Amino acid sequence: MEAEKWGRRIRAFRKLKGYTQESFAKELGVSVSILGEVERGNRMPTTELIEQIAHLLNISKEDLTPPNEKE
Repeated sequence: MEAEKWGRRIRAFRKLKGYTQESFAKELGVSVSILGEVERGNRMPTTELIEQIAHLLNISKEDLTPPNEKE
């Protein structure tokens, strides 16, 4: 469930910024299959990946964090 919420937010922000899954994965240095697993909620993103995603999308980690995960 947690991974699903992260994945939905990552996908939404990626699309808002105009990235395709392929171009975004390439920029992150991960395979499209790994990014797809994260976006579908089958894989929990690592802290490092979350930081990379936030940096690449020019948003804060807090913006990316699902509401129930924020402290």
